[in-house]
Amino acid sequence: MKRIGLLGGMSWESTALYYRLLNQGVAERLGDLHSADCVVVSIDFAPIAKWQAEGRWDEAGRYLAEKACSLEAAGADLVLLCTNTMHLVAAQIQDAIDIPLLHIIDVTADAARQAGLSSLGLLATRFTMEHPFYRDRMRSRGLEILVPDVPSREIVHRIIYEELCRGIVTEDSRARIRDVIGELGAQGAEGVILGCTEIELLMSQSDSAIPVLATTALHSAAAVEAAVT
Repeated sequence: MKRIGLLGGMSWESTALYYRLLNQGVAERLGDLHSADCVVVSIDFAPIAKWQAEGRWDEAGRYLAEKACSLEAAGADLVLLCTNTMHLVAAQIQDAIDIPLLHIIDVTADAARQAGLSSLGLLATRFTMEHPFYRDRMRSRGLEILVPDVPSREIVHRIIYEELCRGIVTEDSRARIRDVIGELGAQGAEGVILGCTEIELLMSQSDSAIPVLATTALHSAAAVEAAVT
């Protein structure tokens, strides 16, 4: 079994979900008492969140690249960056290590294509929805991304940072996100990407009338596949 390196803590709430999904996935594949061979670097999220808000992406990239190097030094065979937003600096991280970074956008794009979807709504942090990195990488794979309007983007961003990253899950926020999904469907989205790893703590397929692509679950499943085959 290959060793999976988790670069997490952004936030730890979703990193805990990664850990559970990886171990469940390995157990399902291998049976008996098997669990994932993994090593975790869980960073303090506060400095990262500050750099995000200030647009200091290069500084954040250098920091995360250094942490990825420590995963490689600990024997990781591949790295999972346990956050969608910080894939904005994925190239900096990959350039710093000699092992593969399993890119969450590529995994999600593969799932969309397999499902026959071509136009996808994106629910994520404001940074992910407004910066071009997600949209451009999807478009390079023949997929079109739709984002909510400005007021709805602010609602989603606030729920992520003020609630989900703090472990707060409410029915009111679930209803608000459900409404945003409905708006995206009305714009022509054939499916919706839960493009923030924390959103899966709140939303599932049962909350959406259109297909849901849950990036944390997809990313974890791809890592299990890479580790055990």
